[in-house]
Amino acid sequence: MTTRPAADERSVSAYGHPLRFGSFITPANTDPARTVDLAVLSEQVGLDLVTFQDHPYQPRFLDTWTLLSYVAARTSRVHLSANVTNLPLRPPAVLARSVASLDLLSGGRVELGLGAGAFWDAIEAMGGRRLTGGQGVRALEEAIDVIRQIWDAGERGGVRVDGEFHRVRGAKRGPAPAHDVGIWLGAYKPRMLALTGRRADGWLPSLGNLEPGDLAAGNAIIDEAAQEAGRSPSDVRRLLNINGRFTAAGRGTLHGPPEQWARELAELALGDGVGTFVLASDDPDDLRRFAGEVAPAVRELVAAEGRAAPASGAGQPSGHPHG
Repeated sequence: MTTRPAADERSVSAYGHPLRFGSFITPANTDPARTVDLAVLSEQVGLDLVTFQDHPYQPRFLDTWTLLSYVAARTSRVHLSANVTNLPLRPPAVLARSVASLDLLSGGRVELGLGAGAFWDAIEAMGGRRLTGGQGVRALEEAIDVIRQIWDAGERGGVRVDGEFHRVRGAKRGPAPAHDVGIWLGAYKPRMLALTGRRADGWLPSLGNLEPGDLAAGNAIIDEAAQEAGRSPSDVRRLLNINGRFTAAGRGTLHGPPEQWARELAELALGDGVGTFVLASDDPDDLRRFAGEVAPAVRELVAAEGRAAPASGAGQPSGHPHG
């Protein structure tokens, strides 16, 4: 089993978060054992995080929360998350108890990726309610209230959220998770980005869905919303789903040898503050190369930059100051 080398104390993103690397595995049910084996391999090669997409209406996929529970029992170190949870088909009070229960069972290794919803025809076909973009954001914020109150087992009184979409009136609190579970939002548009800054612990977009400049623009919205809410921008970890191809010669972004990947990811860590990179791949060789060659090289490049120049600002990317 490969263990992750100790990180240099300066191997942190521009927001001050220690660098982390993970996998984004398709929850295919055609060969369930292979799906689980890829998650186990992720831990064996030294990755920090294993994630699966959550599309409950997709009959070709295993149910994500069942899969996460099974993988938790087959692993001992790696953290686990849906990427991201389909909130319209998972009631937040029940979801909160599911997350806390698995976190307790796994020894504090579960995080909560959340999305407002997409593919509304499929959601509606499964019994979910179709929402507009604005409604989805409001429903997500209400759900975060429900989830956090359920987890706050030490607070007196029942959970009370009298929202437009989620109404919880006196539900008993608990259980509390084993650790402070991070709530990471899959956000792209301004209202979701602002919600991320106000209420979330992480921003989790996919690089393939972003245009040049979108990371900087998203950071600016999140940072401003965080500051207006009395938070620090560094309270929000910046995560990024990535994909690419390993080839002998460079042919484009994340399409080349591991050293090219390392340079490009280091630039994202230093310039845009990305602290967690999650590779979407079902190829075991890609996972081995990502963990064994790319991750340590990124850490070294970022640490070298940190040793060469002290951090220029408190919790903000040096390349994109946000006022």
